[in-house]
Amino acid sequence: MSATRAAFIHSSELERYSYPSDCPFRSERAARLRELLASMGLLSGPQQQVEAFQAAPREVLETFHTSEYLDILEDASQGHMDVQGLWMGLGTEDCPVFRGMYAYSALAAGASIKAAELIAAGAADVAFNPSGGYHHAHPDRAGGFCYINDVVLACLRLRQELQRVLFIDIDAHHCDGVEAAFAERRDVMTVSLHETGKLLFPGTGFPEDIGSGEGAGYSVNVPLPPGTYDEAYLDAFRQIVCPLMEAYGPSAVVMEIGMDCLAGDPLAHLSLTNNACAEAVRLVRSFGRPVLAVGGGGYHVDNCVRGWALCWSVLCGAEQRQEDLSLGLGGVMLGSADWQGGLRDRAKPPGPEQRGLVDRELAETVEKVKKLVFPVHGI
Repeated sequence: MSATRAAFIHSSELERYSYPSDCPFRSERAARLRELLASMGLLSGPQQQVEAFQAAPREVLETFHTSEYLDILEDASQGHMDVQGLWMGLGTEDCPVFRGMYAYSALAAGASIKAAELIAAGAADVAFNPSGGYHHAHPDRAGGFCYINDVVLACLRLRQELQRVLFIDIDAHHCDGVEAAFAERRDVMTVSLHETGKLLFPGTGFPEDIGSGEGAGYSVNVPLPPGTYDEAYLDAFRQIVCPLMEAYGPSAVVMEIGMDCLAGDPLAHLSLTNNACAEAVRLVRSFGRPVLAVGGGGYHVDNCVRGWALCWSVLCGAEQRQEDLSLGLGGVMLGSADWQGGLRDRAKPPGPEQRGLVDRELAETVEKVKKLVFPVHGI
């Protein structure tokens, strides 16, 4: 079998920008990930770093975002904002105004579009932009640390060349911006596994939200109870995502691998280890479709970087090499003394009460999703 052609999309230009120091979102995660992967030899051979990309130009951004919003976003990033910017979600705790935010967001979007171009052209089997995944941005407003929705733009670029695109989101937060963009369409299906909106921003993404009009049944939501653990999560993933992927037959998959779903993340309440994330990625790759991965959330930086590195090794078929390299090095290699077991988290078995509560609620959710969505796809 030929080696997987994998493109890691990153540029030192992205490292010029950062969110304010008191903001939980740390854009430097991507640079730390690149350094780790390079140190492990996971950016060599068929796994290549791609630096040659440009910021998404205005005409591309306007394929999703309104001209008025982009004007205000650009002005705000230069220190000029009025009350209209506040109405568009700028200047809040989760969408602070900072110098360079427009340039950074457009560049991050350009990286995801470059990844889409490589996938669409058949030049890469997988592509990963860890600086992408801004799934909360809407056409005319920001939200949840997201200003420009690179995911929507990447899906639109893929659709120019490919027939069907499946977006799978394992970030702890619901992909409200992406889902809304394609809620009335069939050519882009969205599937999101996220902590329930009853407890977590953005308060959306319930099983009954299945899209509308022509798109009814092509928006799929699996809200997870707090405390969801690996075994329960993967059972739900296999029951929902795998049959839908088989029935839908996407030309390509876009996957948001936000690491805020991991236990210990300060902004969510799930109990997953990165082993569950890696297995979800492996299941998606097992269908043999090209995969465009983006980063997303993850607010415990060490855990996030380690989880992304593990998922990259699975994406590009280099997991055994990674495990051989990291064996015995653990936190020394990762620059952390928290965990000495390499990239994979230690197992986190649930307690009896946790298992009972999670299993009951998640089983009900899975059956509801099947009843609402599966008949649309002949499952």
